[in-house]
Amino acid sequence: MTMEARDADCSEALLAQVCAALATNTPVQIQGGNTKSFYGRVSAGTLLDTRRHRGIVSYDPTELVVTARAGTPLAELEAVLEQAGQMLAFEPPHFGAGATVGGMVAAGLSGPRRPWVGAVRDFVLGCRLITGNGKHLRFGGEVMKNVAGYDVSRLMAGSLGCLGLLTEISFKVLPKPRSSLTLRLDMDANTALLRFADWGQQPLPITAACHDGEALMLRLEGGEGSVKAARESLGGEEASPAFWTALREQQLSFFTDSAPLWRVSVANDSRPALPDGTQLIDWGGALRWLKTHADAAAVRGAAVAAGGHASCLTPGACDSPLHPLPEVLMRYHRQLKAQLDPQGIFNPGRMYAGL
Repeated sequence: MTMEARDADCSEALLAQVCAALATNTPVQIQGGNTKSFYGRVSAGTLLDTRRHRGIVSYDPTELVVTARAGTPLAELEAVLEQAGQMLAFEPPHFGAGATVGGMVAAGLSGPRRPWVGAVRDFVLGCRLITGNGKHLRFGGEVMKNVAGYDVSRLMAGSLGCLGLLTEISFKVLPKPRSSLTLRLDMDANTALLRFADWGQQPLPITAACHDGEALMLRLEGGEGSVKAARESLGGEEASPAFWTALREQQLSFFTDSAPLWRVSVANDSRPALPDGTQLIDWGGALRWLKTHADAAAVRGAAVAAGGHASCLTPGACDSPLHPLPEVLMRYHRQLKAQLDPQGIFNPGRMYAGL
């Protein structure tokens, strides 16, 4: 497909900037649209802006594969997919108009549809990466069967730029559902959790389920017949689909509370004894958004007791925003960092102190 004039391959300039940083042992702070700066720890270093390196490299709707440069605006990529009736099924949050494709992968955050279709990493087919050895390498491919070997491309999802500089990413995309309907059902949170467990055993076309503190919100997607049948079976009132965008972008009134925001991941049928605060149940019970002034140890202790983990999304609210890793996992992280970024110049400490 024809690229717009503003699209540009600036990979050589980015590689030169990385090589210069390596020569002087200068840390770099990788940044795209900077819409997810709240996520993770503060990282110091010379700014490396990816936004000039942008554009859709290739897109074949018949093969359900798109490849884009890291600085491509996320909204631009989604608009191109929309024209072909396709989508990034994991519903990545933007958190601002400047969100980029590279930042989306580096943050690894997924929206309301994630439990039913998969996470960001499940849709990454391959990537190009500038490593801390001053090399511009390609990992993976552009076909869904290319999953053999050490899948470095998927390791980039959620790495917060600590392993290298993404320059290009290939994704699997999916057709948009033919029919979509949002329902609102009046019930309390405990009843909603019981319903989630029951519905999980039935062939219902649910692709989002959230209890907002007052009512249960459901999204049904699929063929017109299956959506209509589920609508008649579940009852409730039809609601605006804009709810899911507001949830994804943290624009619901719940998120305006001044208390620190925690993201608690647990089994969808668990009942974590979380500290006092306000909760919003997402992902059919598997994700609990928590607003609380309780300390990190209390929140994480409750999450671990329920078999999960908790991360803080409010800058400055705790020393380690991401859930601390067991030593065996941290050792793997250090080894991977040493292989791809031996001088430790990429976003040092962004994920964990000393990494």
